[in-house]
Amino acid sequence: MSVALTLTEPRPRKAAPRHLADLDLAGCQSVLSEIGQPAFRAKQLRQQYFGRHVGDAALMTDLPAASRDAIGEALLPQLLQPIKVDSCDDGKTVKAVWRLYDGALVESVIMAYPDRVTACVSSQAGCGMACPFCATGQGGLDRNLTTAEIVDQVVAAARIAAERGLGRLSNIVFMGMGEPLANWARLKNALHLITGPVPDGIGLSARNITVSTVGLVPTIKKLSEEGLPVTLAVSLHAPDDELRDELVPINTRWKVAEVLEAAWEYARVTKRRVSIEYAMIRDVNDQPWRADLLGKLLAGKLVHVNLIPLNPTPGSRWDASPKPVEAEFVRRLRAAGVSTTVRDTRGQEIDGACGQLAASVREAGTPGRAGAKPGGAAGAAD
Repeated sequence: MSVALTLTEPRPRKAAPRHLADLDLAGCQSVLSEIGQPAFRAKQLRQQYFGRHVGDAALMTDLPAASRDAIGEALLPQLLQPIKVDSCDDGKTVKAVWRLYDGALVESVIMAYPDRVTACVSSQAGCGMACPFCATGQGGLDRNLTTAEIVDQVVAAARIAAERGLGRLSNIVFMGMGEPLANWARLKNALHLITGPVPDGIGLSARNITVSTVGLVPTIKKLSEEGLPVTLAVSLHAPDDELRDELVPINTRWKVAEVLEAAWEYARVTKRRVSIEYAMIRDVNDQPWRADLLGKLLAGKLVHVNLIPLNPTPGSRWDASPKPVEAEFVRRLRAAGVSTTVRDTRGQEIDGACGQLAASVREAGTPGRAGAKPGGAAGAAD
């Protein structure tokens, strides 16, 4: 099978706007100096943005009213324009489609649980991994997000969660649109900003952050060397190379054994349990023998399996496994001594799978960036 995989980004049509989340403190001070503002305002801005989640200089009452427009234009341009914001699950799930500066569309989701509030954020506009059951993968890669565009999703999520009474944002999962490790340089910077203490970052715990990957082995190794104890989630979806070559085309480059070896090394270095993500697809990867093979591969490792009921798209040939089949899969993995849970599926009423809502926006006549492709088959609800 020949599948085009995109590990590098297409050239943007124009430069991204400058934003304080793309600059360190000294960089912010330099920009302020250029527009005739005192350097100490840099800490004020960063306190407001990272600590209080205020993204509009016009709302920053500790700044002189006459200076807010100039400061906002220089360091706080609007990066995410809300196009569609839907909620379900009694308001506990909120999914947003954002338009970026060049017209590209991305999604992020907020999910409130009794013990935490989680934001699922995107790292790319689209995705180049071409997994056939994923709406984002079928849409193709538009471009990598900037560090500020990634971080601004987190800041926006924290603000929305507070405004809607969902609670304080505590967890981040990089399971939205895109392959996070294919945008490594910006992801790395974003992780440091998300975990850095206020006012130099948002101040979330690295242990409450999950980075998902289909298995970019060299970059998994880079992540393990970064000194951030985030959770690594490997989107495996099949325990055998023959099927995984079809479901996760990057497997033609790095096979199951190589991906898992990189994951075990990550666990060894960070002392963090690896999560194995496995979308349950009816009559495709849900056979009992595949559960047994998966159990054999994972037994005795610092690992947890997260089974994902597929969130189907109408008309797609991919469908979720029946509940009895899912239950037998769980039973066999646990019998092998492998910790296993089934992910709580959220957002089916609001095009919950990654890429679905952005695709529905395009299909309704709200254009994305020129040349962007609509989403296709269903992905797992993230």
